[in-house]
Amino acid sequence: MLDRMTAFFQRMGQMAGRGVGLLIAWLVWPFMAAHGWYRGRHWMVKGPVLALLVLFAGLYGYFLWQTQVWKDFDPNYVDRYRWSERVVPAGQELPAIAPASANATIAAPQTTQASQAPAAKQCQSSAIVDVAADLTDMNVNQNAWISSMLLYRLGLFGMDWDSTPFLDNKASFQRGVNQAVRRTSVELVDTLARMRGTSGINNNLQIARSNLQFDEYSWYFGLSPFGPKTPTPSYYRSAINNLRTFNTELTACGAVFDSRADNLVQFIDRIANDLGGTSAILKERSENFNGGWFDTRADDRFWFAYGQLYGYYGILAAAGADFSQVIRERNLGPLWMETLAQLKSALRIQPAIISNGREDGWIMPTHLAVMGFYILRVRSNLVEVRAVLDR
Repeated sequence: MLDRMTAFFQRMGQMAGRGVGLLIAWLVWPFMAAHGWYRGRHWMVKGPVLALLVLFAGLYGYFLWQTQVWKDFDPNYVDRYRWSERVVPAGQELPAIAPASANATIAAPQTTQASQAPAAKQCQSSAIVDVAADLTDMNVNQNAWISSMLLYRLGLFGMDWDSTPFLDNKASFQRGVNQAVRRTSVELVDTLARMRGTSGINNNLQIARSNLQFDEYSWYFGLSPFGPKTPTPSYYRSAINNLRTFNTELTACGAVFDSRADNLVQFIDRIANDLGGTSAILKERSENFNGGWFDTRADDRFWFAYGQLYGYYGILAAAGADFSQVIRERNLGPLWMETLAQLKSALRIQPAIISNGREDGWIMPTHLAVMGFYILRVRSNLVEVRAVLDR
């Protein structure tokens, strides 16, 4: 009996060894055949082929580096801003600077007429606009915009990178962040930067919104339509400039930011609806594709949702500064801080490998369901904030 079991395992080992050997031979054969062909060619053929191989090696090395190194990624990035030091909501005039002391006046009685002129008034800039510009800057200036890179467009042997478990996490994260910024840019144009919806649309915000809505996958050349194109990052960089220009205008009291309660209600509604759509996507994938670690689309779903929460964490924290008077008057402080705490907790989930296991499974975790849970918690808090504002 023992001999038969030993012989069985020996045969299994031999079969596994032959299988591995055949797999390696199948993988190596094209390179060996290419090497044989290359060795017998003239140098006039070898030179261009070698240059082409070096070019592709460089492109793939750069692509690999850009997809794996996440510059300026910091789930606690909100702490960099010092919004607690703001004294007035966005768009309102800042207190005048205190005049010089009497002693200074006595020491310098000879003042010019220009120095006695009143200082130009200044208004509070928008924290929401600052965050939208900074998040876009992180996507396209601090990092390469992965979704429009040539090798990302070409895919893995023609297969979309999102359909593989490789090199697509950063691209999905960037698109999630961009989704939050896009939604915010629409609300800035339609409601937040207009006086009760009757004033004219700010031109800089209008251009920024149009640029941020641009296709996320455009490279320098395209097939539909055929011909050269302006790549996606160029549009997003223009949007950054327009957002910052708007804040410069707002600081000089030359633009409008209407920090009323009903505007905050509508803004929260839009964010809650956006998160609800992402929750539905996670639910559909989690329920219908329980592939565990072998679900090749689970990672891009997860990192898109993560990027969206990453963006909304900063935007909602900024909204707390821009609408500080409304939040204070409605006693929303604790509930608002709880919403931000839920967002911050969600950003702590950073698994090395995304698994889409069954919810009642015990071997493979279900990261999509966990992320969906946090999204629903945040959305529930936003609905409660809205209810308080409506009272």
